[in-house]
Amino acid sequence: MRRIYVIGIGAGDPDHLTLQAAKAIGRTDVFFLLDKGAAKQSLVDLRERMIRGYSPPRRRIVEGRDPERDRAPADYTGTVADWRHRRALVVEELLVEHLREDEVGAILVWGDPSLYDSTIAILEEILERGRIGFEYEVIPGISSVSALAAKHRIGLNRVGQPFQVTTGRRLAEGWPEGVDDVVVMLDAHQTFTKYPEATVYWGAYVSTEDELLVSGPVSDVAEEIVATRAEARERHGWIMDTYLLRRHQGGSDAAAE
Repeated sequence: MRRIYVIGIGAGDPDHLTLQAAKAIGRTDVFFLLDKGAAKQSLVDLRERMIRGYSPPRRRIVEGRDPERDRAPADYTGTVADWRHRRALVVEELLVEHLREDEVGAILVWGDPSLYDSTIAILEEILERGRIGFEYEVIPGISSVSALAAKHRIGLNRVGQPFQVTTGRRLAEGWPEGVDDVVVMLDAHQTFTKYPEATVYWGAYVSTEDELLVSGPVSDVAEEIVATRAEARERHGWIMDTYLLRRHQGGSDAAAE
């Protein structure tokens, strides 16, 4: 039966590839990439660099066009569901056309496939339709969250305390209950500016040559982050950023045991 690897490739540094990921790339016959347009060609280029570094010459690379979606919809959940469905149709067509029954395919996923990524759900939708059969294996990667903490030389949680990973959309509704440390992803509106009493550890293009890092009290660095983010997005045509928002609490702020 056909086999597919869903491979986490880290946050942008080719050295983030684990040995497990490198070996899986070496066993792959055909790689499936979704082209996100000229502005994000560097993302495709980095994937291809990893493929060339760890796969034999016989490998094939197949590209499909990633569907566009509304970035500021009135119905966010419905819009994302529709986008995932259209993505699944694109991937399904690529698999049907290019993955033979005795071959191994791979999809290279930024960061870790289990954290804010749709690839697993897409493959499950394809299997449910039954047009093509395959087995798949998920290979974990270094997430942007882990990379961010490493770059700032901090722990994500403090001693005996939890942390929460959420989105800018959720954070805009209010600080999550029961936590003082919040990792925020997918925030196009710099929601951290609503919390001037907190400390922020922000990063964009983390672990790439274009990496940007800023940290400090929100009241001191908010304007710098907003300006830096806007300039970087204008220059590159896209941006991927993540941040940890830390609220003061009693007791030690040292890293967890």
